Amino acid sequence: MIRNTSGGYGRVAIVFHWTMALLILAMLALGLYMTSLPPTDPETFRLYQLHKSLGFVVLALAVLRLAWRLVNPSPKLPDGMKAIEKLAAHLGHAGLYAFLFAMPITGWMMASASPWGIPTIVFDVLPVPHLPVPEALGTQAEAEAIFKLLHEYGAYLLIALIVAHAAAALKHHFIARDDTLRRMLSTAPARAKI
Repeated sequence: MIRNTSGGYGRVAIVFHWTMALLILAMLALGLYMTSLPPTDPETFRLYQLHKSLGFVVLALAVLRLAWRLVNPSPKLPDGMKAIEKLAAHLGHAGLYAFLFAMPITGWMMASASPWGIPTIVFDVLPVPHLPVPEALGTQAEAEAIFKLLHEYGAYLLIALIVAHAAAALKHHFIARDDTLRRMLSTAPARAKI
């Protein structure tokens, strides 16, 4: 296990965090945009394929990030945080990790259940097989509708969780004036409070 003695996150964790943050924001924006297009729009198919490709990148990074975090635990939360804030922080992070897996998997299941049978080829290079869809979910169209609903509402819940996460980071930075946000921006040692 690699220990971080500065009290902050290491470079790898910081790169994972910001890379995934940018990818997820791009995925959410792309998802909202592409679903607003009519299915007959020439760009729709290409955007869906890009969305699926990015989804597999997010899933792969989520696996790597979780493995990294298991070997390199997060730094301790600030001592001055109330117990309820610490609980909220842990639940928020658990929720974010859950969505890092749930969103790509529900999207993959939706594509797998689709009666259209459109193949998924990540960036037009790597074919990804469809997942088996449980018969208990009904016809392919019924199963696809279930996964579409989960994926769509999951996206809105993820947006709410991201807003809460960002708001908490800004609250710590501007109101509590602790190093919670700063330690995800830099590997420099925490500054002493004046």
